[in-house]
Amino acid sequence: MNRVTPKLLDSVRLQSVESRAAPSLERRRLRSYMLMLAADAVLFNFSFALASLLWEDVWAEPRAMLAAQVMLPAYFTIALYNRTYGLEALVDWLFAARKALTALLISAALINFVGFYTKSNSDFSRASVTIGLVFTGLLLVSLRRAVALFIARRWNGRVMNRLVIDDGGASFPFNGADRISAADFNLDPTSHDPFMLDRLGKLLRNQDQVVVSCPRERRDDWAFLLKCAGVYGEIVSEPAHSLGAVGVHRYDDLDRTTLVVSTGPLGLRARIIKRLFDIAVATAGLVALSPVLIAVAVLIKLEDGGPVLFIQRRLGRGNQFFDMFKFRSMREEKLDHDGNRSASRDDDRITRIGAFIRRTSIDELPQLINVLRGEMSIVGPRPHALGSQANNKYFWDIDRQYWQRHCLKPGLTGLAQVRGHRGATEHEKDLTDRLQSDLEYIASWSLPHDIGIVLRTILVLRHENAF
Repeated sequence: MNRVTPKLLDSVRLQSVESRAAPSLERRRLRSYMLMLAADAVLFNFSFALASLLWEDVWAEPRAMLAAQVMLPAYFTIALYNRTYGLEALVDWLFAARKALTALLISAALINFVGFYTKSNSDFSRASVTIGLVFTGLLLVSLRRAVALFIARRWNGRVMNRLVIDDGGASFPFNGADRISAADFNLDPTSHDPFMLDRLGKLLRNQDQVVVSCPRERRDDWAFLLKCAGVYGEIVSEPAHSLGAVGVHRYDDLDRTTLVVSTGPLGLRARIIKRLFDIAVATAGLVALSPVLIAVAVLIKLEDGGPVLFIQRRLGRGNQFFDMFKFRSMREEKLDHDGNRSASRDDDRITRIGAFIRRTSIDELPQLINVLRGEMSIVGPRPHALGSQANNKYFWDIDRQYWQRHCLKPGLTGLAQVRGHRGATEHEKDLTDRLQSDLEYIASWSLPHDIGIVLRTILVLRHENAF
């Protein structure tokens, strides 16, 4: 059995790992996309207003502006689907210009087609609309060029975080990528030590692309870890099917081939939707439940004068540690910070108010703060304490896929919980049932599914295994 002991990191190495964590470029990219959307809308309206001034000697002539307003939604719809606002559009301005012009021409043709059949073409000045389209096209291309110059000057041309992990494989001289040695950070893909996985998670944080170069015998293990981390990962390798590769990437300039072994469970759009849902529900929950939260906090304090919150280290996304908040339900001197002992019926550690808030799941409500902090989601695999065991085995010793459940943020509730898999894990099946539900949730995520789980959770707040 792998023992869980904080033996791997001294303070110097921990600081080194934290310093290597990449800055988040995703927020920067999202801001860029939103600004480009807004700028394109302004350019559309400006171009048609200018066209009407040149042709009809009237600034922003109503019919010209109506044509712009009708065409703009069609343009945005096509542009969002043809990657006009995608990552490649920030990297290559010519690609961005082509996509923007394509969206413009298709939207113009579509609106003209609709106008022909509705016999509304005669309501618009063809010359004014044509001039407006020409101006719009020129300004769209100019904007893409300006964005490229801005990125080159202010961001040093960097819109992606790339990381190469050297674990003794073939050289991979990837320009623009950070490089680390697995040996320098004591990274062992065969290890089940959560402290090593936490360290790896910190190194992979905010990385958009991770390439691992390792010997053949370690490729399976690295492929598994990259899947567990929920990152876009590649293994430098000749073609091999055993890794579960989802694609092959050929780097002609490096004369190297990599296997794409992980892409992360959710795309950018899905992550944005899920995060907005989390923020909306957590904010509404904290506001609506604030009287309950205040009352419980007062009762906990009055019972024994101890702290209101119990803060415990749990395993989160990418197998990284985070501090999870709960209302304290046990006597202060008997708190179990490592989770070595599961709570049981008639547990002598639990206070009177603690028994009530555990039965009703009110003790979990402070995790809404974890959700707002971005450490948890409303729905996802429930986070476990490091010392959690089933049949005297650590969870990861029972099933190696346990680590893969951490490719998403942990949740306040989850599919396993609404199916009744709650409470103590006395038998190995208690863990495998939860794991199966967690992996099923990850594979089939959708917003309606999340909403359904939240609604079903309300029905199981009181449960025979909640004690």
